[in-house]
Amino acid sequence: MKHRFAYLIVAGLTLAAGFQVVMSAAPVRQPVGDIDILVDGVAQRRYAHQGRSYVEALKGREYAIRIRNPYAVRVAVALSVDGLNTIDARQTTAAAARKWVLEPYGTVTISGWQTSQTEARRFEFTTEERSYGHALGKTANLGVISAVFFKERRSNLMTETARDSRQPSAPAPSAAAEGQADASANRAKREEYAATGMGGRTDHAVTQVRMDLEDAPAQTVNVRYEFRAQLVKLGIVPPPVATAGKLERRERARGFEPGFCPEPQR
Repeated sequence: MKHRFAYLIVAGLTLAAGFQVVMSAAPVRQPVGDIDILVDGVAQRRYAHQGRSYVEALKGREYAIRIRNPYAVRVAVALSVDGLNTIDARQTTAAAARKWVLEPYGTVTISGWQTSQTEARRFEFTTEERSYGHALGKTANLGVISAVFFKERRSNLMTETARDSRQPSAPAPSAAAEGQADASANRAKREEYAATGMGGRTDHAVTQVRMDLEDAPAQTVNVRYEFRAQLVKLGIVPPPVATAGKLERRERARGFEPGFCPEPQR
């Protein structure tokens, strides 16, 4: 069988391997790779809905993507945001894409679009019109983050490695934090859809390695993201009480309640 070799990217900032040895006669569960969407270093809540996974996009906030390798071999992960490869912004198949390399049981945090050998521009939740995909004229896949895991072949593991001891810079909080929704928001704002733009610059040194990958991906993880108003429309999260509608609120009105008149807090 002809093996497929690829030149891949190692993020030299956040690779970390934590090895585990499990001594048990119990059946071993199939390892599962996954990604987290981080805002200020905190993993955002994932919502399961009709077989898909969703996170809330916080307008104006920068975010990062943490990838976990559950396997005992290195993996190469094709990572796209809005259908664009996070390394070179190309639209290809996952097999043909340039990939991020993770050590066995390792994690890596990708904080933005890789713009050079040493720098990246942070991912930022924004509107479709202000997105990176819109600027490139590639808008078919806005609102989705996809990670496809390819394992390195066990039979002929390459020996070359690439490491960098520097630590990642802390995510810079964005000044354009999304405000809380209120009942007076106009229709145009309610119809905004989330996409990813280019935020601030950050140091992110990378290097290339050559790997022999398995032909079929080990796993694919897709995460959809939307602003809260759209998650409400999709029935994924409940609407805020303030925007549930005045008529519905008035229909729930009652007369007497037990007790006395409370004094307003000062």
